[in-house]
Amino acid sequence: MRRKTGRDRRQAESYMLREETESGAEEGHASGSSLRQYMFVIRELTGREIKRKYARSYLGILWSVLNPLLSMAVMTMIFSTIFKRNIENYPIYYLTGSIFWSLFTESTNTAMTALVDNKSMLVKVRLPMEIFPLSRCFTAMTNFGYSLVAYTVMLLVSRIPFTPYMPMIFLYAGMLFLFALGVGYLLSVLYTIFGDIKHLYSIMLTLLMYASAIFYPVDSTSEVMQKIIKSNPVYNYIACARKCMLEAAMPDDAQWVKLFVWSIGMFLFGKIFFHKMRNRVLQKV
Repeated sequence: MRRKTGRDRRQAESYMLREETESGAEEGHASGSSLRQYMFVIRELTGREIKRKYARSYLGILWSVLNPLLSMAVMTMIFSTIFKRNIENYPIYYLTGSIFWSLFTESTNTAMTALVDNKSMLVKVRLPMEIFPLSRCFTAMTNFGYSLVAYTVMLLVSRIPFTPYMPMIFLYAGMLFLFALGVGYLLSVLYTIFGDIKHLYSIMLTLLMYASAIFYPVDSTSEVMQKIIKSNPVYNYIACARKCMLEAAMPDDAQWVKLFVWSIGMFLFGKIFFHKMRNRVLQKV
């Protein structure tokens, strides 16, 4: 008997998901709710991505909890001695930046290839194109939720007292999600037209990471570098999350403006660009 190749498996997955989608679509049509149909598709695509990510792992989804913990342990051993006088509660300082950075990078990196990876469904199933990048960002948000389990453990270990400001971290994560989704829409279109954007973006992410002050204090850099860091949108979400978790404080008015402008502005820009390039994408795919 012929062994199934990777391509065969992908075709089988697409067929199964297409069957489930069409079934869900019929149910959604019967109830007169297209929103229910779209949510069904997003759940299916998100579940498929999570299962695929941990398909060959014995620990499975547990890695979403272990990964930030192990990463934090390594970074703490390396940098806690260097920055212990500058940063109080360094493990939480680093882990807050790390999980927000992971949310952004996973969302944008996976959304970028969403259209190309699902081109068979894109052509054969009548669904809004934006569902595919959106499902990838939802998958990243789900993994962020698992990372919060490790984050909560570290808050308890570090004896960080609970404050009424702490739930604000969910608002900042939601705003970062909108920002990343807008970037994801933009990248998903560009990737179908110009495949090398993937390599260029990886270089840009490296530069952006070092300009996000994930593992070092901003005050330790020069004035010019501080201005560059504070103009980085991702850093603003990280800084606000640290403020509510470690300082029990809210962002000032200027930071609120930056958060809303970057979140809503990038989301709208990405979505408008995505819709305008729809026909071009279908031709390329």
